[in-house]
Amino acid sequence: ICGSPMRLVQPPTEHEWRHVCSSVACGYTDYFNPRMVVGCIVEHQGKILLCRETLEEAGAVVTITAPYCHWDIPIIGQAYVLFRAQLAPPFSFSAGPESQEVALFSPADIPHAALAFSSIAITLRLYQEDLAAGHFRLHHGVIDKRPGSGPNDPASFVVRDHMALDLQAAEGSAMQPH
Repeated sequence: ICGSPMRLVQPPTEHEWRHVCSSVACGYTDYFNPRMVVGCIVEHQGKILLCRETLEEAGAVVTITAPYCHWDIPIIGQAYVLFRAQLAPPFSFSAGPESQEVALFSPADIPHAALAFSSIAITLRLYQEDLAAGHFRLHHGVIDKRPGSGPNDPASFVVRDHMALDLQAAEGSAMQPH
């Protein structure tokens, strides 16, 4: 932030009004982070849809198949809820105003170092573990981030209180009515 006055403007690619630095050289935008972030791991033919930066960002229509994880991130006051989903007919997707690129990746080819957020990197690593194990679990935990750290610097966060509920075991052990 350069110290110039902030202006309230509606950037041409956004629907919301934002506080933007009046200096053209700086152009800093002060985003108000949502407190609840909801997203999907979108699967299609064994691959995962990733967006570089699902309807507004990837232009994709999906069918939610199951809840997958919940992360609390106390330092920024956010909670992430992510679901597993399938790409729905017509099985198309495209970059939108908030994404430069969208593509399908096989789980082995996910570019972890290029992911923007620790919550997504952690989730996709757990997803790969679940795929290798042959069944999905429901995950919950807290992501503790170091103040001032980057959004996906692997040395800047730790996952604590991670719990993983084996959904197949939970369904098999459900109490039967008497």
